[in-house]
Amino acid sequence: MRSLRIIAVLLVSLSVASRALAQADAVTFWNEVTVQAVTAGRPGPAGLFDIALVQTAVHDAVQAVEGNYEPYAYADARRRGLGTAAAAVAAASRRTLVLLYPAQQAALDSTYDTYVASHGLTGDPALETGEAAAKMLFEQHYRATVPAEPFFGRTIVGEWRSSTPMAAVFAASIEPFTLREASQFRPEPPLPLTSAQYLREYEEVKRLGAASAHPSAGTEIAHFWSVNYVTQWNEALRDVAKRHVTRTGDRARLFALAGLSAADAFIAVWECKIHYNYWRPSTAIRQGNQDGNDKTSGDDAWTPLLADPPYPDYVSGANGLTGAFTGALQLFFGRDDVPFTVKTTSPLVTNPARHYTRISDVAREVVEARIYLGIHFRSADEEGRRLGNRVAQWTFTKFLRPIRGASHVRRDAHRGGPCTEL
Repeated sequence: MRSLRIIAVLLVSLSVASRALAQADAVTFWNEVTVQAVTAGRPGPAGLFDIALVQTAVHDAVQAVEGNYEPYAYADARRRGLGTAAAAVAAASRRTLVLLYPAQQAALDSTYDTYVASHGLTGDPALETGEAAAKMLFEQHYRATVPAEPFFGRTIVGEWRSSTPMAAVFAASIEPFTLREASQFRPEPPLPLTSAQYLREYEEVKRLGAASAHPSAGTEIAHFWSVNYVTQWNEALRDVAKRHVTRTGDRARLFALAGLSAADAFIAVWECKIHYNYWRPSTAIRQGNQDGNDKTSGDDAWTPLLADPPYPDYVSGANGLTGAFTGALQLFFGRDDVPFTVKTTSPLVTNPARHYTRISDVAREVVEARIYLGIHFRSADEEGRRLGNRVAQWTFTKFLRPIRGASHVRRDAHRGGPCTEL
């Protein structure tokens, strides 16, 4: 009899532990599922919009249950306190992904059913909350890939031109999630070709970014940051959340803020690229004797370490995203000294994981990486990062804010100090 009682107590303990694990791991687990589904379903820039949609639905579903932070769109006071946050996360993620990618429904349903059963969430009333939030967000806030006129640039000195159309032109005309308009934080024009600063940046990328100049001290950094930023940064966010964020609602908010900031930063970057249509270093250096600047020395054979992506230089998309993610992290924690790890899938690096003790260290490193790759002038990198920071600041200030008097808001971790423009 005593053995049976011990077994019964053990089973109850395991059940409680399982529920605690579900609460702790739901957001990061379903973010990983989301990134995998996006990679298979709508990879590239459009995937940013889909991830933002999923993470926002997750946030709204959790807050419908907990009520600590403002929702982005979905709210239902009747669901307050009903069920667990983990159930809301699972249902909102699965339903949004199924709506986005119907062809993946069987696999997503299987993952969902296994997760719900193994974490003791069957019959949890918050499953309905997640379903409702997902449907509402998808119906009202899905960003479709709209047709756009192909853009090849212009064969004018100082402007980008290409024999193949610019990639993801549609992104510049997508309605932002949080910004009033895509051009809201458009930076000042790029450097005049006759300026002293342009000459300095011209010589810098010509020296450091040439394929013939490698390998060098910057090669490892260059290759590390030359892969899929969407996957890379979401994995980094999961590492941050697991290390430093305890509550499910806080994790959901972090991923939603980062997802919204990244999506809108990309839209703002693409609007800027088309508006200014500034040439890449490769074109600039090959035509250096024809740019009106007597001090630039051209080189017809100059080649960057990484082949030019099919879109203009100014501003950098990689740094726009990095600025959005790092800005969101700084604002969320209210400080810069947050240790975390970033990984890469590049086969050209000796160490696929880099460890950082400060968020700003990552942001500065990506600026250097794009110069070492030979695909950006420094101004494009720094202005791209600044643009991403500004989008993150706007998103954090205007959306998903703490609700006054909420009992579970972590004041120490979410003070939201000014976002440092790195």
